[in-house]
Amino acid sequence: MESKTAKDSAVIMSHVMLPEDANPSGNILGGVIMKHIDTTATVVGMRHARCNAVTASVDRLDFHYPAYVGNLLTLKGSINMVGRTSMEIGVRAETEDLLTGKIRKIASAYLTLVGLDETGHTKELPRIIFKTEEEKRRNTEAIERRESRLREKKKKKKS
Repeated sequence: MESKTAKDSAVIMSHVMLPEDANPSGNILGGVIMKHIDTTATVVGMRHARCNAVTASVDRLDFHYPAYVGNLLTLKGSINMVGRTSMEIGVRAETEDLLTGKIRKIASAYLTLVGLDETGHTKELPRIIFKTEEEKRRNTEAIERRESRLREKKKKKKS
């Protein structure tokens, strides 16, 4: 299995936020943004693994600012870490006010996805090569988050 770089699977996706995406006040619903984050992570995972990739967990999702009807929602996704059958993908969500050009980071999330074979069983994933200092930093932080999740899981099993 050939190794890949983080850049090989990175993706940028954009969507105009419409009235059906919003509450009566014109604020985009968090669930709509979450759906787009999950879709972005899935595309990154499938590009890396070249198989079905499903969300196993969302480690962290933080909303920083609201999005509004008429904003362009842009999601930037990339792989932070690859294990044997799972991968952590980071997604950054930004909005652009198309009338003023102002861009604002509105949310960020870390998702763990698992690659599946044709029978629905976990599949071994291609290794990943991190080339830039930013990619290496994100990988180190992802490893720390993974170790923290595993410690928490172990604590819960004991209680």
